[in-house]
Amino acid sequence: MPQFRTRTTPHGPRRSGRLALAAVGLLAVVGVSAGIGAGSPGPSAGADTSVANTRSAPVSAYWVVASDGGVFSFGGAPFYGSTGNIVLNKPMVAMAPTSPVDSGGYREVASDGGIFAYGDAGFYGSTGNLILNKPVVGMAPTGDGRGYWLVASDGGLFAFGDAGFYGSMGGKALNKPVVAMAPTKDGLGYWLIASDGGVFAFGDAGFYGSTGNLSLVKPIVGAAPTGDGGGYWMVASDGGIFAFGDAGFYGSLGGVPQSRPIVSMAATADGGGYWFTNSNGAVTAFGDAVYWGSTPQVLSKPVVGMTAAAGSGSFTGSSYPSGSFGYDIYKWTSYVPPNCVASLLPPSPHTIGIVQVDEPGYPNSCLAQQAAWAGAGLNLYIYLDAGSDSSSPDAGCQASAAPGACNYGFNSAVDAFNYAQSTGVNTSVAWWLDVEDSSLSGNQPATAALVQGAIDGLHYAGINSAGIYASPGKWVDLVGNYQPAVPYWAADWGILPSVTCANVKSIYPGLPTGPVQLVQYSSPSAQLSLGGLDSADYDNDYAC
Repeated sequence: MPQFRTRTTPHGPRRSGRLALAAVGLLAVVGVSAGIGAGSPGPSAGADTSVANTRSAPVSAYWVVASDGGVFSFGGAPFYGSTGNIVLNKPMVAMAPTSPVDSGGYREVASDGGIFAYGDAGFYGSTGNLILNKPVVGMAPTGDGRGYWLVASDGGLFAFGDAGFYGSMGGKALNKPVVAMAPTKDGLGYWLIASDGGVFAFGDAGFYGSTGNLSLVKPIVGAAPTGDGGGYWMVASDGGIFAFGDAGFYGSLGGVPQSRPIVSMAATADGGGYWFTNSNGAVTAFGDAVYWGSTPQVLSKPVVGMTAAAGSGSFTGSSYPSGSFGYDIYKWTSYVPPNCVASLLPPSPHTIGIVQVDEPGYPNSCLAQQAAWAGAGLNLYIYLDAGSDSSSPDAGCQASAAPGACNYGFNSAVDAFNYAQSTGVNTSVAWWLDVEDSSLSGNQPATAALVQGAIDGLHYAGINSAGIYASPGKWVDLVGNYQPAVPYWAADWGILPSVTCANVKSIYPGLPTGPVQLVQYSSPSAQLSLGGLDSADYDNDYAC
């Protein structure tokens, strides 16, 4: 790892710039209710565990599907069932909603064309009992939801219900196999997309361009149409995005190193944004697409697809049940006794247990013991400070406002992950980036680049959930208008954390756009004296 870091002098535990939300005590508390579990017990069963950010109007949400048919519901998208606990003849390859505008159900399709319908999605036939020339790779619903198409990798097209047949590439020589399809808005046409980005338009589907004549770094793996059918996006396995027609470009992962390949994408209802998912279910959001969560870190089978849905706006994917309590520990190296005194750890019982891995360059020598204290509730965090590195594996840093800071953030995150692994602690948990150090003040573009580099670094290490811890009153001062689409842990120190969950974003605009997952709050029980230092060794936390 390049070591060209400009470091600040190490110092003790800091919790600078925390502002209590003085007004929250006057605001109504939003109630918390249990979400809808998804699928069978275990990794393939998604669960909606928090509604702290519930909205009255439907929002653009998404479903994610694994190759065993396990369905994960995000953003309050309803769960209607899955094949997560069924032995399949062939693996699932894709899923689609009942119709482009109906989230009352969905269908899953296996590579043999077997169809599994849930909710209000009707079954109109399948190819499950046929011998196919090539496997099925994608599907799309008709506009009214009373039919669907299946497409095979040779471009063969199968229409069921009221789905019209408008042509196919079956029997024709293709340069590359078909990998996806997308319907037009009225269901009177469709696009077939090949892995080289070649586009084949049928029915009333317009041709707006392709990458068929380009040399791609990585193959195309997914596609999505715009809301009005006047364009489409294609995504490559490295997260590169290609926009055609009236499809807007809102960002990509091109140049950012990935731990696993991107496998699918979905677009928001208004066409103002899109999501990607990789094979481990790590979701990335762009434009007006809200990040509602990723799959559990450890899956039984890889993720193969995703599709847009209408949801309630609740956050899925929290490490902790809504309303649960616990602590975060922020002592490190020189301020923890060499024998890591167990009696100084926070009391039990607790559900939340968040432990600091390091401040870049200064690892927590008591990490293993503190992680054991956290138990099943373990999350990990990195305390970020300012610095600069001349290089990193993140080629995307070169396009940032401060490449050196971005490189430093990336390398710091990877270093922390590697250190945590070396201690034997469970690193397959949610990670957080603590953004508050005084060294980050005064250069908003550099701090924003550093934080984004650290997020990229955690994703590169294979982490699905990388969130931000910051004071709501200081975040904008540190990073300007930078709003990453990741979960947020509010350093509140207010009185009623449940109220902060519901209202912090309305009081403090400009925070990370992912849902508020945790709130840190003040409690006299968290204050103690350690080694003659009059400071707190841990803080109280509440799950939204």
